[in-house]
Amino acid sequence: MIVESKLYKKEEKWVTCLTCMHRCRIKDGEWGRCRVRKNEDGILRVYNYGQTSAIALDPIEKKPLHNFKPASKVLSFGSVSCNFRCPHCQNYEIAFSDLTYPYLRELSPEDVLEMALTRKADGIAWTYNEPAIWHEFALDSSELVKREGLFVVYVSNGYMSRESIDQFEGILDAVNVDVKAFNENFYKKLCKARFERVLECVAYLVEKKIFVELTYLIIPGENDNEDELKRFSEWVYELDAGIPVHFSRFHPDFQILDKPATSIQTLERAYRIAKDAGLEYVYLGNVWGHKYESTYCPRCGYPVIQRQGFYIEKIDLDDSKCPKCGYEQNIIV
Repeated sequence: MIVESKLYKKEEKWVTCLTCMHRCRIKDGEWGRCRVRKNEDGILRVYNYGQTSAIALDPIEKKPLHNFKPASKVLSFGSVSCNFRCPHCQNYEIAFSDLTYPYLRELSPEDVLEMALTRKADGIAWTYNEPAIWHEFALDSSELVKREGLFVVYVSNGYMSRESIDQFEGILDAVNVDVKAFNENFYKKLCKARFERVLECVAYLVEKKIFVELTYLIIPGENDNEDELKRFSEWVYELDAGIPVHFSRFHPDFQILDKPATSIQTLERAYRIAKDAGLEYVYLGNVWGHKYESTYCPRCGYPVIQRQGFYIEKIDLDDSKCPKCGYEQNIIV
């Protein structure tokens, strides 16, 4: 199914796509950077509507979202392609693919709703590749899902435009944004994107009161120096000290195979830097069984949620307060 984009502007010799921060100017007959939007006689057509590459029922902790609806189940959907070009992409099979991907399955928004209800999911997640590039399908499907009382989450690279976020007003409940690094050169060299646009997107999500968690994949020699981690942590603190941050362990993948997996010592150093900056909820990811997978009360240190990998062992909350000291947690139960 091919549909017209919900977000674009016609110019004299091109159309400007308003779906993501690239704001591609696309001449007639050409495609945007995402490789799924094409200018056809001044109309921006979307070619990946409903084109689904992956479907799975996941614990929400896998997104990762640790402070939003802990222990809930989300039905996750992914498509193909991306608006970034990260050489370390861990879902490169679909993110670097296009509409010729051989395992695509076409769904309707009604299919998404039916599958979520049949599988008794608590919500749906748009994930695996960048969800913003199938904005139209995600939006249409999410509207149906919300009417049935399910929640909607995004796992994003943080390049959603303000216009696309605005169209999700009252529909999008939570987003985990992957902040790839805290320097412009990393984004230019590895992602083919602009660092400041990601910061702008995250700030706007917070302003719109969408629940935000952040993931920072630590890659040895690329984004792991102490000053960079400190500046990242201070930026998060200025936004909101209660925003959960996940420092995730890198493992060699796709085109970056010459770097080692991130050491536990480096991850723990990042944890200490973030806590010293005043962040209340800091987690370590891709380190199954580590104590910093769990959630601790920022005031007294009591373990309010205990985890083993993606799985909840215990939730000990008084509504959303710490049962020991009464501190109000930034946790949506």
